[in-house]
Formats: sequence, structure tokens, C-alpha cells
Amino acid sequence: MPHQPHNLGTLPIADHSFSADRAQLAVARDISVELYDTTTPKYSLLTTLAGHDKTVTSVDIAPTSGRIVTCSQDRNALVWEPQTDGTYKPMLVLLRINRAATFVRWSPDEKKFAVGSGARAIAVCYFEKDDDWWVSRHIKKPLRSTVLSVSWHPNSVLLSAGSTDSHARVFSTFLRGVDEKPEPTAWGERIPFNTVCGDFVSPSGGGWVHDSAFSPSGNALAFVSHDSSVTIVYPSAPDQPPAAIVNVTTTLLPFVTLTWLSENEFVAAGHDCHPVLFSGSGETGWVLDHSLDDPSTAKKSVSKENTALNMFRQMDLKGTPAAALDSTSLPTVHQNTITKLRPYLLAGGRVTKISSSGVDGRVVIFDA
Repeated sequence: MPHQPHNLGTLPIADHSFSADRAQLAVARDISVELYDTTTPKYSLLTTLAGHDKTVTSVDIAPTSGRIVTCSQDRNALVWEPQTDGTYKPMLVLLRINRAATFVRWSPDEKKFAVGSGARAIAVCYFEKDDDWWVSRHIKKPLRSTVLSVSWHPNSVLLSAGSTDSHARVFSTFLRGVDEKPEPTAWGERIPFNTVCGDFVSPSGGGWVHDSAFSPSGNALAFVSHDSSVTIVYPSAPDQPPAAIVNVTTTLLPFVTLTWLSENEFVAAGHDCHPVLFSGSGETGWVLDHSLDDPSTAKKSVSKENTALNMFRQMDLKGTPAAALDSTSLPTVHQNTITKLRPYLLAGGRVTKISSSGVDGRVVIFDA
């Protein structure tokens, strides 16, 4: 099957995260996080993590420790420690922000996590053993607006962030006493905390940068903007202009999330309700390849713009046909905006399955 949809109710899903063994699924919706058992064909609700008093905006399960981190519009983040009896104990994080927390992700080594916010700041959080709590340091300059997303480099020190000031940036989060000094990368060798290693705007015009992500090697950065384009940046050397910046414009509705499959492929999705695959390289350029909703159609579906946008355009131009009045479903697996894409299964050095969550309350596993 090219896709496996799971209907988890009607409330929108802001974010989701599978455990490392894919036996559990955490879903952020409304003011709580729902944990599902995924070992059966129909996902069953195990428990609900209720600790926030406003909308939960993001959730992430640490692959090794199993800790769950959540953040919310109540300006707080919680780390949920798994207990031996199967329950979770919440621990409040000292974020020190005065606006909503928007996005959270664990670093690959699980020593830290980063929280984006509406306070024009990113809170980089780590565990203080002496005081037995999670504390944070802030990345502020040159952020000028809400941070919509964060994504970690494989070395657990570099962090990318997309924000509503139309910029995608790469920062160093090096914390002395917490991190080991990483190997030099094309992004830079100077790594004091809050060093800006890259600052980019979409060449096609910009708009909010909804999401960004490093390639598996960390040697490229892709980000999606509200102008319906994707941009891929290849750094050259520290303090030097990028080796290449590739921008692909599309006629689709804006993307809000992306995830890499390999060094030469990534998938983006958003308001068009279906994920699309981009392929290419810094030397040959990048192209929109096909929609994952129906891979057999490949480029045909793209050339015909068989999307929600095209359907509404035709209805506007030609009037609503009688048949359409009786049907409220879209010709896509998701029936509303896709909010988050995540890698699901890695095989042979490539992500072969991805998971998606949406405003329609569905989580879908797509073959990639």
C-alpha cells in the first residue's frame, strides 16, 4: 500500500512523534498529548498527558531515553519521564519566555532540546544535575519575529530555525560543560553559543519560513516559505558565501513542513493536503518530482495540478457542479492541511516511509 491512514478523531493535530520502535505514537492536539498503541492495525489510546492549560503546539519523543518533551501556548515546556509502571511524570522546564512556545525538538544526542517561541527567542534547554531541573539559555540575535520551527544538525550543536521575519538561520548552540567540541563543518569552526553560521531568505520573494531541515549529512539545508517555494542551501566554507542556493517555485499552496529522505530527496507538504517529493543536487538543480498520494501517476499529477487549489479554481471559474455539492471530500488522503511530516522508517541508508499529521485529525504513513 502506498499509504496507511489512521483516523484519530476530528480535532486538528498540531504535531506527532513515534517512539524509536514505532510501538507508540504521541499526538499533540488541543491542550493535551494523546499516547497511542500502534502495534495493532487500529491505533488504540493508551493514556493522555495533561499538564498544559493552553494549546499544545509541539511534541517530540527522545529515541533512546523515551522521554517526551512538549511545549504549549501557555509559555511552558514539560519533560515527561517514563516510569516503571508505564505512567509518565512531568517536569517543568525553566523557559523564561513571555510569549507562546511554538515548536520543540530533542537534539540527536538527547542532551538538549530547543524550543522556538513567539518571544523572538529560541530556548536551548539542558539538564542541571546539581539543581535537578531543566534550565535554558536563549538565542536572541538577530531574531526579529516569532520562531516557527527548529531543526538539529547531526552533530547536536548546530540548529536551524525558520521564523516569520522571512529568514532561515543556522545557529551554534554549543554549551561548555554539556557538549563535546564537534568536528569542523562547512557551516563554520567558530562555535560560541549564539554564533550565526548562516542567514538566508528565499530568492523568489520570501514570506514566512515555516520549516527548515538539514540533510542527513548536515551539508545542506532546505527550507519552505509561504511563497510556495522551497530553497536548498549548500555552504562552502566558514565565513564564505554559499557554494549554491537553489530555489524551486511551485504553483501549489504554501508548504509548512518538510523532511529529508536522502541527500538527493526530500518531501514537503502543507495547505495542498498532499506530500510532494523533490529530487536533485547542488550541481544539477532541484525539481518537484511527484506526489506521494499516488506515486503511480508520478509527474502527471504535478503537470495537471490535481490538487485542492486546482479544484477550487475550477469551481470558481465554472461554477459548482451538482455532484460537487453532495461531496465534501478532496481527492487526497488528507482532507485538510498537513501540519507535520516526520521520518518513519529508515532502510538501506534512506528513509523509505514517512508519517504525516493534519488538521483533519489523521496520521498517515506514506511510502516514500
